[in-house]
Amino acid sequence: MKPRRQQALLLWLLLSSCVLTEAIEPISTTVAAVSAATALAAFIANWKNSECCQPAWISFNMTGLQADLDKKLFGQHIASRIISNAVSGFMSKNNPNKPLVLSLHGGTGTGKNFICKLIAENIYKEGMQSNFVHMFSTTVHFPHQSHLLQYRSQLQQWIKGNITNCERSMFIFDEMDQMHPGLIDCITPYLDYHEKLDGVSYRKAIFIFLSNAGGDSIAQTALEFWKTGQSREEIKLKDLETVLSSSVFNNEQSGFFKSSLIDQSLVDFFVPLLPLEYKHVVQCAMAEMMARNMTPVKHVAEMVAKDLNYYPKQERVFSDRGCKTVESRLDYYL
Repeated sequence: MKPRRQQALLLWLLLSSCVLTEAIEPISTTVAAVSAATALAAFIANWKNSECCQPAWISFNMTGLQADLDKKLFGQHIASRIISNAVSGFMSKNNPNKPLVLSLHGGTGTGKNFICKLIAENIYKEGMQSNFVHMFSTTVHFPHQSHLLQYRSQLQQWIKGNITNCERSMFIFDEMDQMHPGLIDCITPYLDYHEKLDGVSYRKAIFIFLSNAGGDSIAQTALEFWKTGQSREEIKLKDLETVLSSSVFNNEQSGFFKSSLIDQSLVDFFVPLLPLEYKHVVQCAMAEMMARNMTPVKHVAEMVAKDLNYYPKQERVFSDRGCKTVESRLDYYL
C-alpha cells in the first residue's frame, strides 16, 4: 500500500474509533512521506487529548456520587436519596427503556445547579466542561415568545445531533419556570419509550430540568413541619411530590404548563429541594473554605450565615437565597 494511502487509512481509523496507538512507525523515508508523517503525528498528539464518547472519558463513579452527595449537599435528604438511586440505577443499565428524566424544584440557592455539577463530575471526565454536557438557559437561548416555532425546530435538531454524536449525553434546562409554555413539548418523543426515532436511540441520555416553580409549596410544607416540632428529616417524598407536580403542571407561567411530559408521565422523578436553614448556610461556608484549600473557621462561617436574610419575617427559619451568595460573602470576611 502506498504511503499516502496508509496515512489516510490511519487517519480514518483514528477519527472513526477514537482509538489511538502509543507510537507510529515510520512509513517511508521519502521527504514527502516524512513531512506527512510529522503532520499526522502532530494531529495525533492533539487528538489524544480530545474528548471522545468512549469509556476513557465517560465512566460512572457510583461511590463517588454518593460520597459527594453525602459530604457536599447540605439539608437535602430527599433529593440526595433520589439522585443517588435514580442515576445509579440508570447508569447501571446497558440498554435502558427510556432516557432518565429528572425535574428539580426549589428556591434560589437550594442546590439545583450544584446537583447537576455533581452528577456530571461523576459521569464525565471533564465534568460540566464536557462536550457531552449541554446547558440551556431559558433567558439566554429562548428569550422571545415570537420565535417559538424557530426554537422548537432548533431544539429538536440540536438534541438529535448531539445524541447522534454521543448516546451518553446530558441535557440541562435551567429556568424552566421562565420558559414559554409549549416549547419543551417538542422534545417529548425523545423522552418516551422508543427503541429508535429516525435511526437514533435516545435511551442512554439524561435530561434534567431546573425550576423555582413549586418552591413556595415546598417551603410551606417544610415550615409546617418546623412549627409542629418535627425534624425536616421526617419530610418524605410523598409529602411533596403530588402537590409539586400538580402545581407545576397547572402553573400558567411555567414551561411545564399543561405539558405532555407530565401528562404522559415521562418525568421519572420530581425532586424537591428544601429551603435551607442557618445551620446549612454555615455548612456551605465551611465547605467553601475547604474548597479554597483553607482551614475552615467556624466563627467566620457563622458571620457569613448571620449576614443573610431569613424568612418568614418573624420566625426567620429559612435563608431567602439559600447558599447562593455564600461564596461572594465569604470574600468579605476573610
